Amino acid sequence: MLSKKTKYGLKALSYLAKQPINEPVLISDISESENISKKFLESILLILKKNGILASKKGKGGGYYLLKKPSEIKISTVIRVLEGPIAMLPCVSLNYYEKCDDCKSEELCSINRLMVEVRDSTLKVLENKTLKDFHCGD
Repeated sequence: MLSKKTKYGLKALSYLAKQPINEPVLISDISESENISKKFLESILLILKKNGILASKKGKGGGYYLLKKPSEIKISTVIRVLEGPIAMLPCVSLNYYEKCDDCKSEELCSINRLMVEVRDSTLKVLENKTLKDFHCGD
């Protein structure tokens, strides 16, 4: 299940993706439009900025904007930045792998095999979707 942080991050990015390229948007505009607490949204946007998805401009006419075109920002990247691993178990994670303490053999573990299949199916969707796909009718 996605956390509220990730859900709101995706909603905010979707909103920004619909704006003219490189045109900063005020946090208050995103907050009001997407019904997200301004304070919570600030922390989410800061994470996205630190990870190279957003940039910001200070002062009059300032705000946040996408660093890349919506078609270049994969949903899988956003989820990893905000949520962490996409895999449901650490032993099947591609980017955050950890061996399970209670497992004698990953090769013989039926849960591991199932979760690899779940991970691969999920990634197939998330790796092939971008912010541009959030646009209805674009």
